[in-house]
Amino acid sequence: MTGFHALAAQENSINAVILTELNEMPVGGGYAASREATLRLQDAVHFEQGRFFLRPLAATPSYCSGATYLIFLKTIKALCESGRLPLDESTLARLKINGQRDGEGIWGRWNANGPGTARLFYELQLGKSFTDFNQAIPGDFMKIFWTHEVGVSEHGHSVIFLGTEIREGVEMIHFWSSNIPGGYGEKSVPRHKIAQAIFSRLETPENLGKADRLSHLDAYLAGLESKRSSFTEASAKCGF
Repeated sequence: MTGFHALAAQENSINAVILTELNEMPVGGGYAASREATLRLQDAVHFEQGRFFLRPLAATPSYCSGATYLIFLKTIKALCESGRLPLDESTLARLKINGQRDGEGIWGRWNANGPGTARLFYELQLGKSFTDFNQAIPGDFMKIFWTHEVGVSEHGHSVIFLGTEIREGVEMIHFWSSNIPGGYGEKSVPRHKIAQAIFSRLETPENLGKADRLSHLDAYLAGLESKRSSFTEASAKCGF
């Protein structure tokens, strides 16, 4: 366990589970944000008789939001199997990937442009989201915005935050995701290349049991496929 991972284990037990599940992921596999990659991701998540089975290696090539969603699912699965998280079959079924458009259901929210993960966390009260790098700990989900655009013209990256370090006087942000071009793995980028970021920390996964209260489609997230938003609006939609 690296220094980054050890810090998270001390700070937050669910983050420690997230990092354990991350460490068991394959490395590489290639990157592709394509329909074929989504179909492979869908096939890698199998539900049967109230349990779900994950085959991350089958979900290659991969892309960033699919990679972080797999870690989210692996964490929920680990918590369920340890007895820490009792979820019924209908709730688990809502986690399926089944061709949902952006903003539709749980996966459609996670996969949307803008603050998809943070919006989902806010709607279901799964944990807190914030923008302060000083509050972040390894194992937090993180949406990186490479520019100040949010929505149809954005350039973003869904990752799992692993920590910061100084290299030759430059602050580096270390994270895990499916990265171009190699796929699953860790990467570091200078902090000054990140225009904005939203962190989301999983704290109350039991609130997934309230998923039946979600609207079928989140109009804000669905609209980001064709509209521009702003970081101010995105922040308001996530409750901070």
